[in-house]
Amino acid sequence: MLIMEEEKKDILQDAGKEEMLPVKKTKRVNRRISQVLGGEYLSQKAVMNNLYFLVYLTILTMLYISNTYYAEKTFKDIEKIKNELKEYRFQYITAKSALMFHSQQSEVAKRAILYGLKVTTLPPYKIFYTKASLKSESQAQGKTP
Repeated sequence: MLIMEEEKKDILQDAGKEEMLPVKKTKRVNRRISQVLGGEYLSQKAVMNNLYFLVYLTILTMLYISNTYYAEKTFKDIEKIKNELKEYRFQYITAKSALMFHSQQSEVAKRAILYGLKVTTLPPYKIFYTKASLKSESQAQGKTP
C-alpha cells in the first residue's frame, strides 16, 4: 500500500510539473517567419528537390488567373453585345412601324397629290384583248410583231 501511495504522489507531482511548464511556440513561429522572409527557407534541400514541382504549381496558378480574367472579359463582351442587340431591335421596330405608317393608302395618296397624281374613283376592271386586236394596233402604229 505504501508503494501505491508513493506512486500516486509521484504521478501527481509529475502532472503538476507538466501543467506548470509554459508552452513557447512563439520562438518557433518567429524563426519560421524569419527563414521565409530572409530567404533561408528557399535554400533548404527539401525545397530545392521540389523546385520543378513549385515551378509547375506557379505556372498552373498563373494559367488559372489568366483564365479567370479571360472569362470575365468574355462575359463583359457578351453583356455589351446583348445591350447593342436590344438597341438594334428597338431601331428595327421603330423603322418598321414608320414604314407601315408611310405605306398606308391614305399616306400614299397624300404624297401622290404633291406630284400631281389623283386617286382614282373608278374601281379596277379587266381589259380583254385578242391577238388580232394587238396586230391591228401595232400595224396602226407602224410596228410589226
